[in-house]
Amino acid sequence: MKTTDFDYALPPELIAQHPPEHRTGSRLLHLDGKGGDFVDRHFTDLPDLLRAGDLLVFNDTKVIKARLHGLKSTGGSVEVLVERVLPEHGGRAHRALAHVRASKSPKAGARLLFAHGVAAMVEGRRDDLFLLNFEGGKNVFELLAQIGEVPLPPYITHPPADDDESRYQTVYAKNAGSVAAPTAGLHFDHEILALLESRGVRLAFVTLHVGAGTFRPVRDDDVSKHVMHQEWYAVPEQTVAAVTRAKAQHSRVISVGTTSMRTLESAAQGGCLLAGSAETALFITPGYEFRVADCLITNFHLPKSTLMMLVSAFAGHENTMRAYAHAVTQRYRFFSYGDAMFIERGQAGAA
Repeated sequence: MKTTDFDYALPPELIAQHPPEHRTGSRLLHLDGKGGDFVDRHFTDLPDLLRAGDLLVFNDTKVIKARLHGLKSTGGSVEVLVERVLPEHGGRAHRALAHVRASKSPKAGARLLFAHGVAAMVEGRRDDLFLLNFEGGKNVFELLAQIGEVPLPPYITHPPADDDESRYQTVYAKNAGSVAAPTAGLHFDHEILALLESRGVRLAFVTLHVGAGTFRPVRDDDVSKHVMHQEWYAVPEQTVAAVTRAKAQHSRVISVGTTSMRTLESAAQGGCLLAGSAETALFITPGYEFRVADCLITNFHLPKSTLMMLVSAFAGHENTMRAYAHAVTQRYRFFSYGDAMFIERGQAGAA
């Protein structure tokens, strides 16, 4: 397929710039991928769409304050977006891979200066990322928490405010490492999670640290030529057991977000879901046969993006494009702080 097959016209005013007053205050477009029908709902209707025994799988990654503003030692301004903190022996973690924006790219050996006397040396490049060594041996996660900025997506135009620090984070965030939120999870608060559990819906968790590449456009019109960025994921044994139990009981496995979906599918590439951690560059496009999830909760995604392609693979391309056209007409709110979809898998995506 061509990248243009996943394009749609989106009025700029439909890009949500702020979250709703309440996490569960969004709208919810219910799409039946088998029949192609869709119904306008509210996110608070979700408990009525689920059944006792259904399993919700969440991504419990935690967004780090990954953006830094500073100066090169030569005086020019620099903006750094930490993509990944690299593990070190002894747990010090003082090196990171990062995107660096400057009028002139720094070379190996250059020093970058940030607030509170924090400095980093450029050790070199790894493809389009810079390898930074933060001086003083202090843990990078601690430094980012002290001087970093919430890495709001490029389509959110205002500087991060106090409420962004809490609202661009799920209530169950646990494992630090993402530079973008798993946005389908932003709609859940503690009350709706408790309500779902009281009705017999089960909860399980995976971890996928979302990289900035999630916003990378597909530049080639031939979809098959696009190369996905790599992301680290982990699937616990208890999540594998929960999925196995749900399947045995003919209950549904519902992926909360495309990141949870990619994690489950990455861990099931051998034919069955396996516990463990690894890197994934799985690119899901129409024609892919899903092995794990029966339903998907997700936000509305950028035109011509890899996430649009994943949703089209799951729900069917025609169904997806019709649903998006409806969402635009009905003035749904789009992207990270926007509204959500509840999608039941189409026949095309069945394994």
